[in-house]
Amino acid sequence: MRVLSGIQPSGRLHIGNFFGAMRRQLELQAEHECFYFIADYHALTSNPAASDIAGRIIDLAVDYMALGLDTKKTVFWRQSDVPQVTELAWLLSCVTPKGLLERCTSYKDKIAQGISPNHGLFAYPVLQAADILIFNSDLVPVGADQKQHIEVTRDIALRFNNSYGEILTLPKEHIIESVAVVPGLDGRKMSKSYDNTIEIFEPEGSVKKKIMKIVTDSTPVEDPKDPDKCNVFALLKLVAPDDELKEWEGRYRNGGMGYGEAKKRLAELLIDYFKPYREKRAELEGNLDYVNEVLADGAKRARAVAAETLARARKAVGLGAQ
Repeated sequence: MRVLSGIQPSGRLHIGNFFGAMRRQLELQAEHECFYFIADYHALTSNPAASDIAGRIIDLAVDYMALGLDTKKTVFWRQSDVPQVTELAWLLSCVTPKGLLERCTSYKDKIAQGISPNHGLFAYPVLQAADILIFNSDLVPVGADQKQHIEVTRDIALRFNNSYGEILTLPKEHIIESVAVVPGLDGRKMSKSYDNTIEIFEPEGSVKKKIMKIVTDSTPVEDPKDPDKCNVFALLKLVAPDDELKEWEGRYRNGGMGYGEAKKRLAELLIDYFKPYREKRAELEGNLDYVNEVLADGAKRARAVAAETLARARKAVGLGAQ
């Protein structure tokens, strides 16, 4: 099956991104034909500075490649390098009811966060639908909280097909369940918006300092502690081997252990876990010409597929030579 996923260049990736959705996205490469893109058009809805978005795009490309994206098998490109997407988005806009967009919770959430209510933000689901539909995507990996995006895409595709014939493939969502809830430094869900993240590729010294600041309760060292309510243990579950994790669980429940011990071990494990990826990233940073070649090749491959879908859609609505 063909799998499609996009990620916005909104800042440096953190371990919540990786253990939440990214790791599963990368695993899907072994099972399916994957089309993954950097959603730079979508990032414009928050009006970033031009210099910021340009740097973030290349950073994100390097990050993904360092973390295991198979550039020979997976099609990987910048969204803005495939202009057919925006043309299809306009065709889809003409069959999309305004009320459907008004019901989208993501728009309401963004406005509540203080983002300017521009048209791009409002029409975001239509462009997202074009991203998915132009590549004849079968599966779209999303978190359970993003299921509405796929439902809206299917609704738009059905409206287009009902009007013009069976032109567009209806996708299915592939719900990605996190291996665990990834808590941030303050115990809330790890998120850039909360400023509570541990970045995947930040300096090791900074990683150690952040981990030592993770919020814990005030249980005395000698008393038993509940590992299921501890932010440090929740992160240990992501990187510790099963046998070591059982030892830590026993130490928590038996008492006589301070949270500082667990934090120090967490830092060691986390740094070791991402060490090979750090080395690969350093290698890629020294060869950005190669990174840009990968993106250019991916865009060429993506345009070939997108052009075929757009040609069918244009003909269906009566545009161009018939």
